[in-house]
Amino acid sequence: MTKIIALFLILVAAIQVIKPLGWPGLKKRSDAWKLAAGVVAVTIGSVILTALFQGL
Repeated sequence: MTKIIALFLILVAAIQVIKPLGWPGLKKRSDAWKLAAGVVAVTIGSVILTALFQGL
């Protein structure tokens, strides 16, 4: 599931670079870094949650 979310955010970031989406906080092409940061946050959160529940 995490890979699907990360892939979706990467695709949205690519679209943002080509044509800005106009969403709040994503008005310029240079705002694509915010989406990339989201991908990193989702990935790190997934790793942490997997590590926490690994021992159960």
